[in-house]
Amino acid sequence: MVSTPPTAPVLFDRALLGVRLARAERDGAVTFLLDRAAEDLADRLLAVSRSFAAAADLWTPGAGLTEAVRGRSGSHQRIAFDPSEALSLPAGTLDLVVSALAFQFVNDLPGVLAQIRRALKPDGLLLAAMLGGDTLTELRQSFAAAEAECEGGVSPRVAPFADLRDIGALLQRAGFALPVTDVDRVVVRYDSAFALMADLRRMGATNVLRERRHGPTRRATMLRMAELYRERFADPDGRIRATFDIVWLSGWVPHESQQQPLKPGSAKASLEAAVKGMQK
Repeated sequence: MVSTPPTAPVLFDRALLGVRLARAERDGAVTFLLDRAAEDLADRLLAVSRSFAAAADLWTPGAGLTEAVRGRSGSHQRIAFDPSEALSLPAGTLDLVVSALAFQFVNDLPGVLAQIRRALKPDGLLLAAMLGGDTLTELRQSFAAAEAECEGGVSPRVAPFADLRDIGALLQRAGFALPVTDVDRVVVRYDSAFALMADLRRMGATNVLRERRHGPTRRATMLRMAELYRERFADPDGRIRATFDIVWLSGWVPHESQQQPLKPGSAKASLEAAVKGMQK
């Protein structure tokens, strides 16, 4: 009997996400995180000593990565946001895929990584940044405490974020070689929790969880959330802190030119001998 592969859980309402992103673009997007990611991506590409004939920017909001990619590729394309997460890219046609601040709202990240792996040529590179780790931990904690106190229960308010180990394992699972992950922690200060939430709205990053509360939040709960946020996460000057962890991931499609691990038993000197030599 053939077993059916497990279906990825559907955490996010990606159709609603598309609406929120379009609204943010229309109203004047807040781009300080995207600008930081674009600058960092340009620096990371400069450290790669090769050119890329064909590149694609996958789902990055706006045109934030256009300049970073333009100087390193012969041709590049922007792939617009797709609620279905399907990539209609022919196999083995790209040398480089980049993405910034989009993967955190993907329901089937293993599936998307597998599609990217298929679209890349041998020795092709995936370089992406996504929100992860402890992003918005202060807002999450403040909402949970306020709802428990004012309403006797807690509803999903802030999306779950993947950590470095999980993302590194997913790269390997998708078949990428030389996987690397690291995190850039950005702490932003605001006058209030409501100012933070206004920025999130203009990033297109407000709550799109399918299990979110669909009715309006009580005014008392919102006010208590802001009060708890200030009590727990304010600096001496009264301004609150908000954490954003930008998680970077990169991996290469295997190629014979890449550095390979040594075969077991191929070392010419034992670790024991090396340690004894250092002790002399």
